[in-house]
Amino acid sequence: MTEIVEDTPTTGQKFAAEMLGTFVLVFFGVGAALMSGGDYLTTGLTFGLTVVVMAYAVGRVSGGHFNPAITVGAAFGGRLPWSATPIYVGAQLLGGLIAGALLFALMHGFDGYTAEGNIGANSFGDQGSGYAMWAAFLLEMLLTCVFLYVVLGVTDARNEFQAFMGPLAIGLSLAMIHFASMGATGTSVNPARSIGVGVFGGTDAILQLWLFIVAPLVGAVLAGLTYPLVFGHGSEPVPGSGLSFGGGRTQQGMYAPPSGYEQQWNQGQQGMYPPQGGYEQQWNQGQPVPPSQPAPPQQWGPPAPQQPQPGQWGQPAPQQGVPPQGQPQQWGQPLPDDGEDGRTQVRRPD
Repeated sequence: MTEIVEDTPTTGQKFAAEMLGTFVLVFFGVGAALMSGGDYLTTGLTFGLTVVVMAYAVGRVSGGHFNPAITVGAAFGGRLPWSATPIYVGAQLLGGLIAGALLFALMHGFDGYTAEGNIGANSFGDQGSGYAMWAAFLLEMLLTCVFLYVVLGVTDARNEFQAFMGPLAIGLSLAMIHFASMGATGTSVNPARSIGVGVFGGTDAILQLWLFIVAPLVGAVLAGLTYPLVFGHGSEPVPGSGLSFGGGRTQQGMYAPPSGYEQQWNQGQQGMYPPQGGYEQQWNQGQPVPPSQPAPPQQWGPPAPQQPQPGQWGQPAPQQGVPPQGQPQQWGQPLPDDGEDGRTQVRRPD
């Protein structure tokens, strides 16, 4: 039988997984919007499919956030220590910026291309669809909150189908969100997606980036704080998460979201322990059975008989010279002299 070796992802591996996942999300999602002329079905499904594919691919390493809003919401919800958030957010922003730079370069393959207004940047008001700023803020906040509820729900330790269905549910929810909001803001719910291409979209796009950073983060905070209040914790919050901003550094590998498509990230488990129930084996299952206590060494006399099972009439022999508590001494009593040499014999317990 092949032995399965389990290891804990390093910080560098988590950083690489989040950077790669965010890069694929932004490059293919925004790329589909650019190449299809903003087709709703093409763009929405592409964003959703990239989340599914990359969550299955590298979610086991980092948990598959690919979105600073998810990282912040997971930290507020007790799934991730605050000490891990700078690593995740930094990787996501870098992946988004690399994707935006490549799209900016590749789109110049079309004659006469200009990036301003044509790079897939999120927008509102006169510089975009004409959608009012207050409405854009509320829409992005609400959609991000719903998105985080889905993420926290399908990755809950009590959800028995999280390993197989988790990425699929998250990807479909992101597609659904795009269908409902592309015409208003171009759909963000992800600051890394907005920053990644927005910095290449000209002055107006850069000036409007604040809304697509603040609104998703506000929605994520609301979801992260209210999900445990409404539905409870599937397991104990990890140290240094939620409203506790200390203690997360003391646990080795605690911001690795463990097994399955991502155990972890944050099943609310401390460290890299597998979550309880469902697709994951309990951490205390399959542990080797401790060896039974060895029989006491024989002091004198004939060979000691095999000890009977506990609970039978022949209980294990007590220490030499000390009878069992509450019971009379039954064996080892001297018998009448019946040997020719006058020596005393001892009756064995069998």
